[in-house]
Amino acid sequence: MAGRRKQPAWAKLDNTALLFPVISGEGMSSTYRICATLTEPVQRELLQEAEEKVLAQFLTFRMRLKMGFFWYYFEENDRKAPEVREENDFPGAYINKSRNNHYMFRVTYYRCRINLEVFHALTDGYGGLIFLKELVYQYLRLAHPKELAEEKDRLSTGIFLDQEDSYLKNFKRGADHAVAYGSRKAVVLKGEMRPKGEVEVIHGYFPIEQLKAASKAHGATINQYLVGNFVYAMYREYLKGAPSKLPISCCVPVDLRKLYDSHTMKNFFVIISAKFQPEKEEYSRDEVLGFVIESLKKQQTKENLENILSYNVSNEQNKFLRPIPVFLKNIAIRQVYNASANTATATMTNVGNVELREPYRPYVEHFYAMLAMSKGQNMKGAICSYNGTLIVTLTSCLADMSIQKRFFQSITQDGVEAVVETNEYRASQAGEEKDAADE
Repeated sequence: MAGRRKQPAWAKLDNTALLFPVISGEGMSSTYRICATLTEPVQRELLQEAEEKVLAQFLTFRMRLKMGFFWYYFEENDRKAPEVREENDFPGAYINKSRNNHYMFRVTYYRCRINLEVFHALTDGYGGLIFLKELVYQYLRLAHPKELAEEKDRLSTGIFLDQEDSYLKNFKRGADHAVAYGSRKAVVLKGEMRPKGEVEVIHGYFPIEQLKAASKAHGATINQYLVGNFVYAMYREYLKGAPSKLPISCCVPVDLRKLYDSHTMKNFFVIISAKFQPEKEEYSRDEVLGFVIESLKKQQTKENLENILSYNVSNEQNKFLRPIPVFLKNIAIRQVYNASANTATATMTNVGNVELREPYRPYVEHFYAMLAMSKGQNMKGAICSYNGTLIVTLTSCLADMSIQKRFFQSITQDGVEAVVETNEYRASQAGEEKDAADE
């Protein structure tokens, strides 16, 4: 039996991951990006070495996608780590597995910035952030061996690499989940499109303490406050303050790990929607924020989140669907997804607050995240905070930038200082154009 090859590990896709292999391609990548900006230029060779060391310890990222007869599944990938390259494309480009050693993530860099882009079937922002932090730690140990001599080449204490499917574990059979999602159409942002593949990226930097004060004044959390201003910007700039037969509906992913005491590295979130339908002329910003904040508060209850989870998993667990071949399932999933694509206007997600261990903090300036476009959604937002600064990143494939400008200007009206940076210009305050940024 000597020399017998070890059987590769394999795993089922979680409930959320089942969707992405079916709907994704060159036209819709289903990727997200999380970045770390260092205080010094990135050295490619050291970043490659860091990626190889960290990848060896993360089975979740060391997987490739396979198609079985009934479902897609993951199989351990024993190929060498994907090549680290200098960034040469717009954020969120499709990850071609055959050109990436069949890995479902990529690491690129540009000047002082390290980019991690992940195919969403692999994990959500929680898992992506854990991987990126360990990658940054390992890179800095290689770049500064003397200064970080006491740090060892190992994962941080307290890191969980749990492969649990927390959707299935916490699914309640027989729960009252008959109607978890609305199917009503929503406003779709249309207009002149940027050239195919191009994405406008705008970062807004805010002091967290000032945002807390502004949010509290409106009786909201920071997340609710930012989503509310996002919806207001779409109302003012796209609907021009006019009544609408369709609501503005902004998807808001909710991480379920705290609710269920989970540490899974797989996807574990559900989506709620911040809805606002203008039925009269000229709602004030305070009125719109009030509608959105109340909408989110009603949906962010434990009962409602459990209801959504159970509804999602019940479809996967349907005994009549299990024996259907995967190619027929794919047809049905695409039809359902295409029909539901016009029920959302945009998405705003919050990756959370990033905390680094003390020896590494002086070497890292910022963290931020961004989302790729999807069918029916031509603009998205991502929130990430680190070291007292919260960064909102808006991505769009629309040529018009009035919604983004209105969003940042609305927040500064509450006395919150803002620095805005895009891949076209940098501004000291929202709306004031200056020299081109080196994004």
